Amino acid sequence: MRFVDLIEKKKNGYSLTPEEIHFFIEGYVAGKIPDYQVSAFLMAVCFQSMEEEETACLCKEMLASGEQVDLSSCGGVLCDKHSTGGVGDKTSLALIPMVAACGLKVAKMSGRGLGHTGGTLDKLESIPGFQTSLSMHAFLQQIKEIGLAIISQSASLVPADKMLYALRDVTATVDSIPLIAASIMSKKLACGSDCILLDVKYGEGAFMKDVQSAKKLAEEMIAIGTYFHKDTKAMISSMEEPLGNAIGNALEVKEAILSLQGKGSADFMELCLEAGSIMLLQGKIAKDKEEAYRKLKAAVSSGAALEKLREMIAAQHGDVSVIDHTDRLPQAKHILPIYASQKGYIHRIHAMRIGTLAMRLGAGRLTKDDIIDPAAGIVLQKKSSDIIEKGAVLAYVHTNRELEEGWLQEFYECYEIHSFAKEKEVLIQGIIG
Repeated sequence: MRFVDLIEKKKNGYSLTPEEIHFFIEGYVAGKIPDYQVSAFLMAVCFQSMEEEETACLCKEMLASGEQVDLSSCGGVLCDKHSTGGVGDKTSLALIPMVAACGLKVAKMSGRGLGHTGGTLDKLESIPGFQTSLSMHAFLQQIKEIGLAIISQSASLVPADKMLYALRDVTATVDSIPLIAASIMSKKLACGSDCILLDVKYGEGAFMKDVQSAKKLAEEMIAIGTYFHKDTKAMISSMEEPLGNAIGNALEVKEAILSLQGKGSADFMELCLEAGSIMLLQGKIAKDKEEAYRKLKAAVSSGAALEKLREMIAAQHGDVSVIDHTDRLPQAKHILPIYASQKGYIHRIHAMRIGTLAMRLGAGRLTKDDIIDPAAGIVLQKKSSDIIEKGAVLAYVHTNRELEEGWLQEFYECYEIHSFAKEKEVLIQGIIG
């Protein structure tokens, strides 16, 4: 078998057999197939796509390229959650303690962020002392004892995905739905949970720019989950504007803590409750959505969810005092108010633009080697459909740097403000699976 023949076959729109996909992944990981040939193949996939069975086989071979986590010793139903990412998406920090407080076990391995803000690990590491690198024994023991853990992905999981993603990133082949689906699901399946909830985002601040594309990606990933006999569901949610109010690592941890104290922003809690209700149903913790909502709200109001976050921070060697004293999280030297230059109704806050401005303060990475400033970021005071008076505070900027020339003007350009009211857009477009 020659790989050039597989490139030709895919270029002409034909499906590869399981044997051919095995030959591809095994040969690439072993260094027998060069990057330039794989680049050509990835581009052919971008133009010709893949059939569902083909994508599932690709995921299977990627999964088999490395180790897989065995969670059977943890007991009970294990659930995992994945978000396709967005601006201000700190959902895992509040959601996972909420569902764990209801009795669901969550074993989550996360990656780092590249872009406007850090990933879940970067946010957690803004808590002094918090350790995201645990041994497998410690990871499993923590899940058994307190029911939740969030750690960094092991380098031995899905090496094929690491190699392919690095190549896709530099060959303009990232935006292929089969390649995205196989990449995400290979990592989720390798982590070993019984149930998977996918929060697939659409809009300006998301990778998928419209609802239709988000649904297509969700369906592809659910098909892979079904192929592997995993209970996989997807929630389609909007990222047209930042989620919640905080954008930036320590600031998002603070917002998650406030949310578990019952003081969170309405849109963030709406997303957590919807996602949590799906997870409780998957884990057979609730018999219907109404019961799931009641359990989740009770976990917050009773303080049980906040206690679960406290337990996780303590188990992973973080400073638990940040729960009661959020000022012990990293603080920026400068907290600058930005005042509204006009009166009116906010019609839109451009998520990606404002996320990029946060990144330029140090809240995110432009390259994988950039160092994140955990204190940097932006805290919004008003969201879409809110009315704002001229001179009122739109947002606070948290920074250890001097603002770049033109930064403030670019911030104002993130907002569309009009004299007439606008209805709040729907946050969650639907559930699939």
